[in-house]
Amino acid sequence: MIAHGKDIKVFSGNANKRLAEEICDQMGTTLGHAEVGVFSDGEVFVSLFETVRGSDVFVVQSTCTPVNNNLMELLIMIDALKRASAGRITAVIPYYGYARQDRKAKARDPITAKLVANMITAAGADRVLTMDLHASQIQGFFDIPVDNLAGNPIFVDYYAKKFGAACEEMIVVSPDVGSVSRARAFAQKLHMNLAIVDKRRQKANQCEVMNVIGDVRGKDCIIFDDMVDTGGSLCNAAQALVEVGGAKSVHACASHGVLSGPAIERINKSVIQELALLDTVPAIDEGLSDKIKYLSVGPMFSEAIERIYQEISISKLFR
Repeated sequence: MIAHGKDIKVFSGNANKRLAEEICDQMGTTLGHAEVGVFSDGEVFVSLFETVRGSDVFVVQSTCTPVNNNLMELLIMIDALKRASAGRITAVIPYYGYARQDRKAKARDPITAKLVANMITAAGADRVLTMDLHASQIQGFFDIPVDNLAGNPIFVDYYAKKFGAACEEMIVVSPDVGSVSRARAFAQKLHMNLAIVDKRRQKANQCEVMNVIGDVRGKDCIIFDDMVDTGGSLCNAAQALVEVGGAKSVHACASHGVLSGPAIERINKSVIQELALLDTVPAIDEGLSDKIKYLSVGPMFSEAIERIYQEISISKLFR
């Protein structure tokens, strides 16, 4: 028996409506009827055109570019649903923005990941469903349940089919020391060895690659990261693998393709043969790069939503 809501409804803001529609298709339902727009001065407005009283409601909204608009859309949709007496509201945030400032790295820094968590909770969300948080401790910033899905099973399946038995001869590369645990979990599932690119970041969105830790000479490498923003770290790491480490080839994958500023140009000019991304952030136009391939997270999120609704464990999705 479902005690928290008489039925299930999925709504979406404007951030990634295509993904929301795919999730609904996988679930055999339709996207909730709502309008999310802006007034002439830029203020966001939300109108719900169907009843949600007592329903178990899921709001699909990545807080990607334009970050502030998409965040406000999410908050206002949650508020509208709460005031319309929704039974339970789950914020489905495939890409959680404002996650990079998760601690005070220097004096007088904000902790924006905690601030945004407070805002989502205060707006009225009852739980959060997200994927590959930039730092896993962000789950603890919320005072409501958080399910942090892992994207690596999707990549494991993709590369296992792409390379087959050759996977065991390849090397997984962590682009920095902070991503080692994430890369190690990925490498273990494909029975690959692990290497690390040691880098020194001078300032935000700029880094200087220093050294390659591990033997990658003559090997096919896969760089595994959680996000690609401007592409500087990723492309520098790939170049170091080839020029310093002597790698034979470099592939790359990341959960969130933010791809801001010069990212696409850098990727096109880099030694990376293919960059696999999840569609937690809307895909770029196909004509901009023939190196970028998108893998769908729709099936994983649809199953997670159905399991949350039915009060079934979602730990199966991590395997």
